[in-house]
Amino acid sequence: MDENQIISNTIDFVKETLKGAEGGHDWFHIERVFNNAKLIAETEKANFFVVALGALLHDIADAKFHPDASGGDETIGPKIASEFLLKQNVDSAVIEHVVKIIENISFKTSLSQNQNKFTSIELEIIQDADRLDAIGAIGIARCFNYGGFKNREIYNPEIKPNLNMTKEQYKKSKAPTINHFYEKLLLLKDKMNTKTGQKLAQKRHIFMEKYLDQFYKEWNGEK
Repeated sequence: MDENQIISNTIDFVKETLKGAEGGHDWFHIERVFNNAKLIAETEKANFFVVALGALLHDIADAKFHPDASGGDETIGPKIASEFLLKQNVDSAVIEHVVKIIENISFKTSLSQNQNKFTSIELEIIQDADRLDAIGAIGIARCFNYGGFKNREIYNPEIKPNLNMTKEQYKKSKAPTINHFYEKLLLLKDKMNTKTGQKLAQKRHIFMEKYLDQFYKEWNGEK
């Protein structure tokens, strides 16, 4: 089976698997990340097959939707991806690479104290692509959609953002949605790996800052 056919099969698999998923982590999120990754990959020397599979499968079973005592089971996504790719007769080295990407792509992983983190240009591309979808206009929409999904407060002036969370604290946080801007979204611009990612993030970051300015004016009844 050629690579294009495997990518096509992966798209069909992800669409079917994520039917009915929360709106910020559904097929359309995957599609946007896939498109972002393709755009970034144009200026990087990377294995496009790995980039495509990693982008398409990176949220096949997001840990936050599979709660456990730790705040989310991070083993399910890699397992589902690995089993699917094995059925597609994908080379074992590619499968291992894709699994490593899924295990290391999330923002919360960057909060870990583990000094032996996996890295590759393919991971960096997909990570940038995923982070771009977490900021800007769509990022704001996704943020509030998830907050509503979890029935969280929009904003509570008495609950301040925690800017020094550990990975474990981040996974279990139930803070108001506005806090998430300060605890994650506004930090992503400076965490971009690639020049293309950095350039695209700048505009989206400014949009979020303007949004927050307007939010507080409306909240406080200002003109």
